[in-house]
Amino acid sequence: MTPAIVQPTPDAIARAVDCLRRGELVAFPTETVYGLGADAGNPDAVRAIFAAKGRPADHPVIVHLAEAAALSRWARDIPDGAQRLADAFWPGPLTLILPRSMQAGDVVTGGQDRVGVRVPSHPVAHALLHAFAAAGGSGIAAPSANRFGRISPTTARHVADDLGARVALILDGGACTVGIESTIVAFGDGAPMLLRPGGIPAQDITRVLGETLRTGDKSAPRASGTLASHYAPRTPARLVDTTTLSRELRSIARPVAVLARTVARPAAARDTAWITAAPDATDYAHDLYANLRALDGGNAAEMLIEAVPDDPEWQAVRDRLQRATCGDDDDRG
Repeated sequence: MTPAIVQPTPDAIARAVDCLRRGELVAFPTETVYGLGADAGNPDAVRAIFAAKGRPADHPVIVHLAEAAALSRWARDIPDGAQRLADAFWPGPLTLILPRSMQAGDVVTGGQDRVGVRVPSHPVAHALLHAFAAAGGSGIAAPSANRFGRISPTTARHVADDLGARVALILDGGACTVGIESTIVAFGDGAPMLLRPGGIPAQDITRVLGETLRTGDKSAPRASGTLASHYAPRTPARLVDTTTLSRELRSIARPVAVLARTVARPAAARDTAWITAAPDATDYAHDLYANLRALDGGNAAEMLIEAVPDDPEWQAVRDRLQRATCGDDDDRG
């Protein structure tokens, strides 16, 4: 059964709030990707997210808040650096991992002592979160609204295709403006740690903090989208450099799908599913998941993805492509 996809009118927002209060799941747009939302204060409702996605119970979810003032309900001992980042980038595509308060239960944190929180900037998410708060809700737990480990959704139709009747209602806010997930920064022992590059460039975070971010290591907390294999198409995908892609396409002998950036489509590849992605990092990121989904819908035996530059502005895109082409395992995030 296809879930209801509705325009985010005031009546639809009120209907979504009622669904959340009943413990049902609601999908809604953020500036990054669509989220699969549940009342973060209702453990059974949050468990329904895990069931709908096929998500392991020890993998934490991010709590979305209406405003930064609600942060202290979910986190404690908030470091000065975290507050500076919140002041600089919220509402926006930044998630902070902080020591959890009593409000943050194990089902939300995956049993860890830290919780992920963010304040999204999308107007539909903003309206939903404020309406939910006005009705007594404290936050909406919302990982990406897709099956666990697969390509994230950036339109309402993507959500419906992935989750079907597992979600009660989908608020259609159009295509997400950023198109890849939030940057995740963890605070705890030692210097702040970059767990996932995303919509806020790491260099902007460093500038606000006045110190260099550590990269994730064995001491890093579990967080959304940080496992080796993630954001993956069902078609086996391989990330190849420009020279290799050009060489392989000259003698292609099997049906493949190609996400190119600079390589021109050769005559020998006329029957190949082909998308030439945007040349700059911002537009490439915006289109990435929609492009992967489009290429994943055919009969290709393999998907070839042209590698992107090593420049800092491409960091988040490189991260997604590396995880999407890592291969199948039991550790999808």
